[in-house]
This record gives sequence, structure tokens and C-alpha cells, in this order.
Amino acid sequence: MTVMPSVQATVVVIDPANLIQNILTAARTLQQINNQIQQLQNEAQMLTNQAKNLTSLPFSALNQLQSALSATNQLLQQAQGLSLNLTQMETQFAQLYPAAYTASASGSQMAIDARTRWHNSLEALRTATKVQSQAVQNFASDEQTLTDLVNRSQSAVGALQATQATNQLLALQARQAIQAQQLQITQDRAIALEQARQVAVQERAREVRRRFQGEGTPYTPYSVNYYGN
Repeated sequence: MTVMPSVQATVVVIDPANLIQNILTAARTLQQINNQIQQLQNEAQMLTNQAKNLTSLPFSALNQLQSALSATNQLLQQAQGLSLNLTQMETQFAQLYPAAYTASASGSQMAIDARTRWHNSLEALRTATKVQSQAVQNFASDEQTLTDLVNRSQSAVGALQATQATNQLLALQARQAIQAQQLQITQDRAIALEQARQVAVQERAREVRRRFQGEGTPYTPYSVNYYGN
């Protein structure tokens, strides 16, 4: 006679207060990231305004600096997943990362939301790696720009050209600082979205377990087609 092994159920205990606090922390982190993006745009405008004063020097690195900055900005604008727009982000976040699921939420909707959250985390990581790759490509351009500006500064005729060459060197430094902020923003965004996804996974598991145990809308089994047949 074959003895069937016993199956023991594992009960996961979740602290609702800690769960809500984790979600709020993730939301505040995304808010900070959007504030950093706004600051980045302001600094880019300031950089453009400063560059207007570099007309007297017979050499300008403005085009190279703007081109490098524009390439990374385009990657941010093309970012998929959770919107970088503050208003849209708040609406999407409230929908996809709820503090608690209501009894009216269907199992299929929760599954769709989980898939969307996974997609958001994936796209945030994809954007971060793209910005990193763009930063690496900018290194060669920055090296050449730095060499040209130093040579112009050393061969400057009079204090005006020397000052303007120095200003361009400062502009290069500002562009690199903006690039560092862009890198930090995309990395922080990827981390925040993954943390929010993990918190949402816990809440979905809690709701599924509650329904399975008979509270609220009971669990209804349904067939799953794994192979598309």
C-alpha cells in the first residue's frame, strides 16, 4: 500500500499597516523622481541661456553639448511603462498599485494589473540601461570637446576669450552633471517601481488567499491554457 505524503498549507501573515506604509513610501519615491526631472529641465534651460553669452569666442562647443544632452532627453521622453508626467503618473499608480483590493475586483483584472506592473518594471530597467549606454557613448565626444576647449583657453588672446573658454568648460561640466542626474533618475525610478510591484504582489496574494478561504467573493477555479491550443 502506497502512503500519500501529507500536504501542509503555508499561511503568510501580512501586516496591513506595514503594507500600506511600503506603498506610500514607493509613491513618495516616484514623486521625488518627478521633481528631479523638473529640476533637470530647469537646469537644461539655464545651460542654454548661459551658452548665449559664448558668441565672441571663435569656437563654440554648444552644438556638441546640446546634441549629447538631447540624445539622453529623447531616451527619457521615449520611456515606456508608468508615465513620467506627474498627473498621469498619480492616476496610473493609484490604479495599478492599490493599498488594498476591493471585493469587486475580479481575478482576471488583478492578473492583468500584475502583468502591467511587471511590464512597468521591465521598461524602467530598459530605460535605465539605455541611458547608461548613451552616457558611455558621450564619453568620447566629451573627451574631444574638453581637449578643444583647453587648447582654446590656453591660446586665448585677451581676458575675454579666456573667460568665454572657461564658461564653455563650465557648460561641459554642467552637461555632465545633468547626465549624472539623468542616470540617477532612471536608476531610482527602476528601483521604486520594482519595490512598488513587490508590495502589490503581497497585497494581491492576500486578497487571493482571502477569497480562497471563503471571505468576500469566493475563489472560482477555471481552466488555464498554457500552450495556446
